Amino acid sequence: MSRPPGPPFRVSAVQEAVGLWALGFLGIVGAFLLAGGTSVPKLVATVGFLYLPLIPMRWRDEDYRDYGLTLRAWKQDVRLFILLSLIVGPLFFVGFAAFVQVVPHLPPAIAQHLTPTIGAGHFQPRLPPRFGEWIIDQLFVVALPEEFFYRGYVQARLRDAWPQGRVVLGGRLGKAFWVTALLFALGHLAIFQTWRLAVFFPALLFGWMRERTGTIVGCALFHAACNLYVRFLEVSFFGGP
Repeated sequence: MSRPPGPPFRVSAVQEAVGLWALGFLGIVGAFLLAGGTSVPKLVATVGFLYLPLIPMRWRDEDYRDYGLTLRAWKQDVRLFILLSLIVGPLFFVGFAAFVQVVPHLPPAIAQHLTPTIGAGHFQPRLPPRFGEWIIDQLFVVALPEEFFYRGYVQARLRDAWPQGRVVLGGRLGKAFWVTALLFALGHLAIFQTWRLAVFFPALLFGWMRERTGTIVGCALFHAACNLYVRFLEVSFFGGP
């Protein structure tokens, strides 16, 4: 059986990963400019995250399993997801509640760069409408494609170029780990809202989980859970649809 053809030109691992990131970023920006307010930008992002890496992967005769999309460590992934959820969930709730009280006292010019919601809030637990659909959307349309692209593909390719790093709690954290988190945050500026840069911080946990287990299953679960939890807190503190 013949092997897939090689790349038409040679690029380094860093050039490949950052180049595909830039291509995906520009595609999402273009989709927002042309069809903002519709589901088109999300569709472009999902398809890009899942399929852009296939181009170089086919040149190297690789598949999704080579970049962490595998259930080989699913028990460890699930245990780590549950543990982090139990630790981070209460801590984030306390921080969110404190932040809600502080924001109304900040100058509006500063507050608008820190959060999309400004105003006094009072916690009353409630779920967003159609929460079941939100779960499916966040897991399969948002978290899984993003984690495959960023932690699965980009972080792995950057690690090929920069394998050095310090092992922290079982995960090797080096230059590839930090640059991936930075690209993840910058990628969220496709919708230019500066508060979206805050995703840099959960990206550090996602990246560590990827290094710890070698797969993206746990970080995809945790990513989806974080998004759903934030939405739950927004609705519980501020109401609205």
